[in-house]
Amino acid sequence: MLKPIFTLDYEIHGNGDGCPHELMVEPTNRMLDLFEQYGAKLTIMADVAEILKFKEYKETTGRDDYHYDAIARQLSDAVRRGHDAQLHLHASYFNAKHEAGRWVQDWSEYNFAGLRLERLIEIVRAGKSYLEDLLQPVNPKYVCNVFRAANWSVSPSRNVVRALLANGITVDTSVFKHGKREGIVSFDYSNAHSDLLPWRADEEDICRRNPNGSLVEIPIYCERRWIGAFFSMNRLYRAKMTRAHRIQNLSPAPSAPGQGEKRSSGLRRKLALLTDRHAWKADFNQCTGSQLIRALERAEKKMPAQKSRALPFVLIGHSKQFTRANEESLRPFLAFVSQRKDRFGFATFGDCLDEVRTFAAEN
Repeated sequence: MLKPIFTLDYEIHGNGDGCPHELMVEPTNRMLDLFEQYGAKLTIMADVAEILKFKEYKETTGRDDYHYDAIARQLSDAVRRGHDAQLHLHASYFNAKHEAGRWVQDWSEYNFAGLRLERLIEIVRAGKSYLEDLLQPVNPKYVCNVFRAANWSVSPSRNVVRALLANGITVDTSVFKHGKREGIVSFDYSNAHSDLLPWRADEEDICRRNPNGSLVEIPIYCERRWIGAFFSMNRLYRAKMTRAHRIQNLSPAPSAPGQGEKRSSGLRRKLALLTDRHAWKADFNQCTGSQLIRALERAEKKMPAQKSRALPFVLIGHSKQFTRANEESLRPFLAFVSQRKDRFGFATFGDCLDEVRTFAAEN
């Protein structure tokens, strides 16, 4: 049995733009209300690095301009209602300064996986401690034991895995098979063990299965698909938003090819965009409900013989992208899952973690 797990990256824009109430609190309130109509559950991947800065600002200035109190109430209320909150980190916020009405981030810490081990242990500890201090009074059984890196930055893996385990975090959900990027954050997850099924990760390469590994990777569901499969109005909205709030002056040092080489390279990239297959994530902001239904049915066919075991189908979304149109487009998928309890069921990581660990140990 597949269990869709909705994971929500809970944050403002990557360049520091935006009001937390408009980009985090309000859309997440709508999402929680929508999900509860169908018996669905939400796992809020809370960017604690940002949240701690909003808290610090309020304590320093006496003004809650970044809506810290509403954020803390929302996380507590979500857990009280049977949803979950786990750890997400944009490390560049830990040393951020508030200047001229905006957050100036420490871009030297933008690439999470590139930080030294001691620093990783320190910031993961801060994030985990914050969530447990906030949420254990609401639910004494609450544990922060799942992590997602900003920009999916868990490669190179060795220090990341060691830092997570040092803090008692035993599950990562940053990897998506077929994903590849070169830039300030670089990774290549083409050889990830699975696009669906969890595995015990090797410390040296989180994409590689190691039956003795202590960290379990639960991947974001992803397929390799041609460019036409990506089309949706929601995805066009995402592209527009990304362009409007892109991070300025943060790019790898350019090489210096000749002008002819530049043109040739650009043409090759455009041709590859049309002819290659690309990483298509189960993104509930960007995909339509019908696209997600078909993806879930394809994933079901990949399940091993022991289908009675509950295994996760991880979807990803962002609070800042959850529009009213997205809300309506998601309803068919929520209804599809809720009406087929013999095949599917909504879950958080905690609901199926024991079965996931058993499966990962055996497979």
